[in-house]
Amino acid sequence: MRVVYGRCCGLDVHKRTVTACIIIPEGQESRTFGAMTKDLLQLGDWLIAKGVSHVAMESTGVYWKPVYNVLEGLGLELLVVNAYHIKAVPGRKTDVKDAEWIADLLRHGLLKGSYIPNRPQRELRELVRYRKGLIHQRVQVVNRIQKVLEGANIKLSNVATDIVGLSGRAMLEAMVAGERDAPTLASLARGKLRRKQGDLEEALQGAVGPHQRFLLASLLRHL
Repeated sequence: MRVVYGRCCGLDVHKRTVTACIIIPEGQESRTFGAMTKDLLQLGDWLIAKGVSHVAMESTGVYWKPVYNVLEGLGLELLVVNAYHIKAVPGRKTDVKDAEWIADLLRHGLLKGSYIPNRPQRELRELVRYRKGLIHQRVQVVNRIQKVLEGANIKLSNVATDIVGLSGRAMLEAMVAGERDAPTLASLARGKLRRKQGDLEEALQGAVGPHQRFLLASLLRHL
């Protein structure tokens, strides 16, 4: 096999440790570092001191991210590789052997790095994914509120498009407070929903008991 990289390093990344193996013309050397920022800075200093140009690591969970964050500003060529693409090391498995195997594959140009966006893009992705997760959770909570209402014979969703809108919230909070009178609940409607007073009174005739009030109060807090 043709040697592609003369000074390379393979990293076996774990939650608490990072084992590094460098392969350079002067020989091969392995060291284990902690996973704290100060330890990763030491790892970076060591790689620079040894003249390493290319570094590869597995994309294991989220543990590769702190390592990448520290090393990306040091002028190194970083490869984050899908673990599936790295074949198992023959013989007894150890962190050192894993790091050696990654370094050897890298040295011969047999690893293909995954696409890693730059830091601003990664941070934007994180925010967008968090927002997406919150929206998904909100939908789940609204669906649970709807199930509780159905269990209490309340058909609010048949009349109101959004059961947790301004009008819907007011009605739900009144139910939690113990209000059972359908006309009184319907009078809390706002905007265009006020035109459906009769339909609301029919939809709000149900049997909201202590159990449903407790669940609705909890779900509204969660929302």
